[in-house]
Amino acid sequence: MVQSRIGKEGFAALCLRLRAKGINNTDLLNAIEQTPRHLFVPSEHVASAWSSRSLPIECGALIEGVDLAAEIISLMKLKSSHRVLEIGTGSGFTAAVMGRLTERVLTVDRYKTLVNLAQERMDKLALRNVIVRQADGSMGLQGEGTFDRILVTAAFSSMPRIYAEQLVSGGMMLAPIVGDDGIARMVKLTKSGSRFERVELFDTPYQPMVPQMAQIL
Repeated sequence: MVQSRIGKEGFAALCLRLRAKGINNTDLLNAIEQTPRHLFVPSEHVASAWSSRSLPIECGALIEGVDLAAEIISLMKLKSSHRVLEIGTGSGFTAAVMGRLTERVLTVDRYKTLVNLAQERMDKLALRNVIVRQADGSMGLQGEGTFDRILVTAAFSSMPRIYAEQLVSGGMMLAPIVGDDGIARMVKLTKSGSRFERVELFDTPYQPMVPQMAQIL
């Protein structure tokens, strides 16, 4: 099949690009390979599914380039016992890959259309440990306890303390923060007791967080 050939060639090229960056985690690469990228992009963009550039998806949202998704997941240093919270489901690709590496992933998005499509993909891939929910990610997520890792894929103007408080001690949060120059940069926050260590990582293409849940889309 043409799709199978494109997928194999795209994954092989991705592996070469990641190894050039020093990313060669076998578990991560296996999880990506087992998550058919073409299922997560609109049909007109299937040929570019494995590219490093962001692609448009439903509701005016974007799916990040596969390189960026892999790099972010690698930075999270996931373990099989981890509980992960993702703010901004988008296509669901990142959540699906993380679901293969962890005990449980709870991913939320404000767009009902994106939530429904992501849930269909999780069902198709039999990823029962990935929970997709419609929620306003700007307001925090109450009643779910604490998480080992939190990933935010929409940019805040400052590090969202409300989510940092939902981390376990030793937990890590990755979130894009928009600086005074208007550029979003991925920031890593590591919790140690009641203290937080903050490290700026790299510029990202993520868009600003928009509060309030979409009622129709």
